Amino acid sequence: MGSKVANDWRVKGQRYRLEGEVCEHCGAVIFPPRDVCPVCNQPAKTPKTLSGRGEVFSFSTLYNAPEGFEAYVPYTVALIKLEEGPMITAQLTDVAPGEVRIGMPVEMVTRRLRVYGEEGTITYGYKFRPRLEHTS
Repeated sequence: MGSKVANDWRVKGQRYRLEGEVCEHCGAVIFPPRDVCPVCNQPAKTPKTLSGRGEVFSFSTLYNAPEGFEAYVPYTVALIKLEEGPMITAQLTDVAPGEVRIGMPVEMVTRRLRVYGEEGTITYGYKFRPRLEHTS
């Protein structure tokens, strides 16, 4: 269990703030961060915090969950196209499976992902919900 908690700590920037990178060679926005830009194969080390806004590109509702996620069924996992360009996979929250649609505007929220072991170590991370309209 310790290695799972250590790994969760290493990726907390990605999970809590959607920290990615921008390639200084070609300008590609990358998420999750990686050593080499997938567009131009050059080093990409400049951090960039993404807005957390995007839209549903594709989705699937799960009725049979993998171990550790049984309590959440049914739940919807979506491929989200972020405003900055990257596509990420994330669980949707605060929306019924029948209400999800392609093109739905969404925003990132931090939520509980799972509980590990008898100690009850809770892992938090990003999920997406339908975008709330903010008025000025």
